[in-house]
Amino acid sequence: METVRTVLVTGGNRGIGFAIAKEFVASGHRVAVTARSGHGPEGSMTVTADVTDSASLDTAIAEVEAALGPIEVLVANAGITKDTLLMRMSDEEFESVVDTNLNGVFRVVKRVTKSMLRQKFGRVILIGSVVGLLGSAGQVNYSATKSALVGIARSITREIGAKNITANVVAPGFIDTDMTAALSEELAATYRSRIPAGRFASPEEVAKVVRWIASDEASYISGAVIPVDGGLGMGH
Repeated sequence: METVRTVLVTGGNRGIGFAIAKEFVASGHRVAVTARSGHGPEGSMTVTADVTDSASLDTAIAEVEAALGPIEVLVANAGITKDTLLMRMSDEEFESVVDTNLNGVFRVVKRVTKSMLRQKFGRVILIGSVVGLLGSAGQVNYSATKSALVGIARSITREIGAKNITANVVAPGFIDTDMTAALSEELAATYRSRIPAGRFASPEEVAKVVRWIASDEASYISGAVIPVDGGLGMGH
């Protein structure tokens, strides 16, 4: 029987984050999600927070720990995209993506690992992307942030790995979400043709891998990049 844990999922109100929160709820864990708007799945606690706002995170984490106990599993999922080619990308389009996707991860991880250290248990799971190591035209900002998560996970592992805390990156490929639904059929077909599996993944396929990485079965995996991309990023 899997130990019941307190789980925090950032950006758990839609897409992959929602599916991850739902998976942990279904497995019997105590689950909270942060959202700027909207709500997490039924059975989860929703707290309003913006990962670019340190004060909102302090409040949200305190609320979660008061209600559910010390956070044991963190899934840093909140992220944004502002895609455009390098030559057209403004400083603001680069910096705002970095502030949410990279600085935001740092802000949450720093705060949550304090209670993990006290408990001598923790699972830090950073939601990366296949483009973090594969690269993607029009995503210099996004791919830079997702690549940087690998350095964060590996540095955390070296710093506090001896305290029974693991830190890993789960790197999804193309997933059936609102973002991929917005693609033209022609573009979607082009992307699918590059994926050895020949299809996009469901958000649930990512969620199940995240749940497993948080489980007792994965206690000796740390500093890893776990691809969930149908073979798209092989060798990267």
